[in-house]
Amino acid sequence: MLLANRVAIVSGIGPGMGRDISLLFAREGCDVVLSARTQASLDAVAKEVRGLGRRALTVVTDIARPDDCANLVARAAGEFGKVDVLVNNAYHPGSYQLFEHADLASWRAPLETNVLGTLTLTQHVVPLMKRQGGGSIVMVNSMIVRDVLPTMASYAASKGALLAATQGIARELGPHKIRVNSVLPGYIWGATLEGYFAAQAKQRGVDPQVVYDEVAQKIALGYIPHSEEIAGAVLFFASDLSRVVTGQSLDVNGGQVMA
Repeated sequence: MLLANRVAIVSGIGPGMGRDISLLFAREGCDVVLSARTQASLDAVAKEVRGLGRRALTVVTDIARPDDCANLVARAAGEFGKVDVLVNNAYHPGSYQLFEHADLASWRAPLETNVLGTLTLTQHVVPLMKRQGGGSIVMVNSMIVRDVLPTMASYAASKGALLAATQGIARELGPHKIRVNSVLPGYIWGATLEGYFAAQAKQRGVDPQVVYDEVAQKIALGYIPHSEEIAGAVLFFASDLSRVVTGQSLDVNGGQVMA
């Protein structure tokens, strides 16, 4: 198993990426510290992780709150004595507004969560990983930094800043054998995107399949990836398969954007 007897913190637990990353890690022998803003989401995924024979610790966390970040890492260290992997999956989607008409104060929320919150949580893990002699930090970023869509500038700005920060952090932490990499998903098929496509279809008076097909035809593989498939890229960066890879970004979008 690729993560046998390791411990990972995964932020942003929910029915999509957070859940699928956690379950894949558990199948590969990892104990998982699950964090999200709601206990119900944590409990559901924790039950599945335990069903795979691994330990799960749940910690309600809002990464935009520095005290929550400190508590999460302290709880993980207290329960397991170490943290081998940190997956920064929690995010804020930003405000869907054209820049010309946007209240720039609304840009603060994605910046607070996607940049400062993510980096605060990372800061708290670093001393622990240094004492252990290394570790892996994986940032779940977004294809939005490659292909910015109208009304999504606030989200793109936050994720672009995170990508640049990740490279700098990787350079600083390399001597301590702490690797820092980014996974950049594109469209992710699931309930949220399905609902969005349905709304778009209703507005246009077409079948939702029409909307799906329009997006899928722009993807080299011809379909929209599921979060379970994207989780494999996170596993790659978390495991020793990527032991000499740091400061890199991997586009996982079925070939919609080729950087």
